[in-house]
Amino acid sequence: MEGNERPPKPLPLLPQMEISDELRSFEATGVYRLNVTGTSTGAAFLDPVRLLNGSYQRFRIIPSAYYSRSFEPPRQVGNPETEPPEKRRKRKRNQKPKPRGLNAMERIAEARHQEARPLLLSAHESLIKDKYLLEHISKMIEGKEHKLDVGSGFENNFVELGTSWRAPFYEITICFRKPHVLGNGEGSFNAQKTSFPLFNCIISVEAIDEAEGDFQNRHYILPRGSCFLMSDFKRVRDLIPGSSNQGYNLIVVDPPWENGCVRQKEALCCRYPTLPNKYLLYLPVQELAHPAGALLVLWITNREKLRMFVEKELLPSWGVKDPTVFYWLKVKHDGSLIGDLDLFHHRPYECLLIGYINVNTDAKQGSNFKLLEGTQVIMSVPGAHSRKPPLEKLLSEYIPGPKPPRCIELFARELFPGWTSWGNEPLHFQDSMYFSEK
Repeated sequence: MEGNERPPKPLPLLPQMEISDELRSFEATGVYRLNVTGTSTGAAFLDPVRLLNGSYQRFRIIPSAYYSRSFEPPRQVGNPETEPPEKRRKRKRNQKPKPRGLNAMERIAEARHQEARPLLLSAHESLIKDKYLLEHISKMIEGKEHKLDVGSGFENNFVELGTSWRAPFYEITICFRKPHVLGNGEGSFNAQKTSFPLFNCIISVEAIDEAEGDFQNRHYILPRGSCFLMSDFKRVRDLIPGSSNQGYNLIVVDPPWENGCVRQKEALCCRYPTLPNKYLLYLPVQELAHPAGALLVLWITNREKLRMFVEKELLPSWGVKDPTVFYWLKVKHDGSLIGDLDLFHHRPYECLLIGYINVNTDAKQGSNFKLLEGTQVIMSVPGAHSRKPPLEKLLSEYIPGPKPPRCIELFARELFPGWTSWGNEPLHFQDSMYFSEK
């Protein structure tokens, strides 16, 4: 080379490869681990559609159907100078009163929020800084496929049907595909249709892949190995295994907590009935837990009165001590939060309390699982109202007992392969309008 010219520095390929490997792992698992600087908090971004689609062979969930909630900017209020006087008077009457001071319970809730706030901001900052992941998220919910009846109200209302006098007479017809070997040694499939009582009957999907169910002109996709019981609270004890060794290692509970907002929605459309909190004390959680240990996950709201009931009464009655707090932080497809982090009654996050049953957390020797260590923040783009992201893959290393684990969800609204699901509408999100054939 002439003069003092130096050869150009090689491009830093290694970081690019590391990012590609992380994204490749994310595409395979649906879980993206994030590095949160300056804190011991763990954080992860989840793609629920990718996680769920790994469970299906012949069908897949349509992203635009899962993410059917829109995040439109708020409507712009007209210019007061140009609005008609009657509109100005009407808006003035509807103006909200000035905010009042917080009561004792709300002050405790605000203190909890201020404690969690730095963790949530740090986790969210780690997401915003990851440009490669953000680009992937923005494309995640794209797609031309969309079933027009998603959210239109055409689907069956199992909550109402289950309280009808006709409920004992309703039947679902399920088509199972089972292998059949021909005389020349070649394999084929036999389709077998069987009818079952829709309510108060434990139904198991024992087939080589998804089964398909029909009820009242609606079609349902049932994952292989799933099992469900659609009933009210009175039949929940039907889930208790005949043998303790058949107990569950992962128990997820997502109750319809009493809530003023939910009660208002219930009055308007009868879609989301709540349950008195005290009823939860009678859930047979300890009888469902495997004697070799179970990990319990409880979804809760941010109401302080509820949090105190859970920590002082509910979890001790289930044999859960010293639960770990996880947060589900909800983001839009551009990575921004779905709402103001400090908006008191509409926080853009929910809490999970996670703890062990039948596990001595002081004895770490010989464990076939990792003990929970500190708070974690889960981030994802939310789907329909009250639909939670699937957690088994994220929590797999913390689940005690035999492998693969036996899992159950109480108050379920969808099915998972290998899981037992109980509630008054576990088929809600199994409607074929959410799926397309692969």
